[in-house]
Amino acid sequence: METPLKTTTAGAKVVPVTNTPKTWRICGHNLVRHVETKTIYYYIRRNGKLKRRSLGTTKISEAEALKPQMRATLLAEFAEPLKKATTFAEARALYEADLENNSDLAEASKYYRRTRIAALLKSWRELDGLPLNKITKEACERWKRDFSAKFDEQNFNNTLGTLRAILERGGLKGEANPATHVKRLGVKPTVLHLPEAAQFDKLVETIANAGSGFSKDCADLVRFLAFSGCRLSEARQVTWGDVDMERGEIRVHNAKVRRTSGHAELRYVPIIPAMRELLTRLRCQNPHGQNDRVCVLGECEKSLTNACKNNKIPRITHHDLRHLFATRCIEAGVDIPTVSRWLGHVDGGALAMKVYGHLRREHSLSMAQKVTFGTSALPENVTPLAVATAN
Repeated sequence: METPLKTTTAGAKVVPVTNTPKTWRICGHNLVRHVETKTIYYYIRRNGKLKRRSLGTTKISEAEALKPQMRATLLAEFAEPLKKATTFAEARALYEADLENNSDLAEASKYYRRTRIAALLKSWRELDGLPLNKITKEACERWKRDFSAKFDEQNFNNTLGTLRAILERGGLKGEANPATHVKRLGVKPTVLHLPEAAQFDKLVETIANAGSGFSKDCADLVRFLAFSGCRLSEARQVTWGDVDMERGEIRVHNAKVRRTSGHAELRYVPIIPAMRELLTRLRCQNPHGQNDRVCVLGECEKSLTNACKNNKIPRITHHDLRHLFATRCIEAGVDIPTVSRWLGHVDGGALAMKVYGHLRREHSLSMAQKVTFGTSALPENVTPLAVATAN
């Protein structure tokens, strides 16, 4: 077939008419493939502008997996540059606006960060009026000296983190941010003072017999917290529909699940013998439906504090009962990763090892006494192997 010819307006020259080959072919939502290289690209259009980036693959399945990250990258390029500030007050206002607009943060997290801002402004009164370029490393170090003298390490570290974040939001990045040169404080492990088995029984008995109309319910809440390892906010949500006596487990709604994580919202805690006895008694005492809460009361701090005082033992809190559960489990021989799952941790046991690792060291020392060398210290029920002698 002959190529059609086209005559120019001057009529003096003819050129062949060809169909321009396509460079891109659509191969998915916001995906195009380069015809020659077969490489797949992600593209996005905003306000009439087109941005396109290679995903570095020729496979659709791989391209689909890479789309979310590339989308975020291109959207960031389209976004308007962040506003900068000249004073700390302006930087703080920008940070607070970002904080309120952050839908990924739980309200409790936002509240805590606001408390750190308040603590920062109270401890460094002239800070709000300072230009950012007048905030020096030396000034931050002076604030650290004064603040850390009045508050614990955890409080200081979190407040320092807030100071760093505000200065960064104001435009001070990396080395230019004076607060990044201020070192965090080491946080010492918390020393747990938990009641022994007999003390716990006496503690619960004291609460139950305190004489209030809710005394017995308070005692049952203490038992439930200690026998399950639940946080107080988690225990409040447990209904009878969450209790499976046949399978021997309680379904718990995890209280600390970040909205940006893929961690499960539920966990299952085994029903230990003491918990089974408690649940059996509660079922017999009170008629209930599937949606009724297992624990009638939502807190018992005052009763717990008074009982500790009356029994002359160190004061414990609702959360200490969670520590008590973990401690008893580990002392009974349950491995730390398993206890960590029961508690709802998602770090594989790292936090539990940090908090309860001393229990394993005590267990280790105890087990070490069973290791022997030679025949002189062998246990009575062990017969030494015969040793072959050379001829």
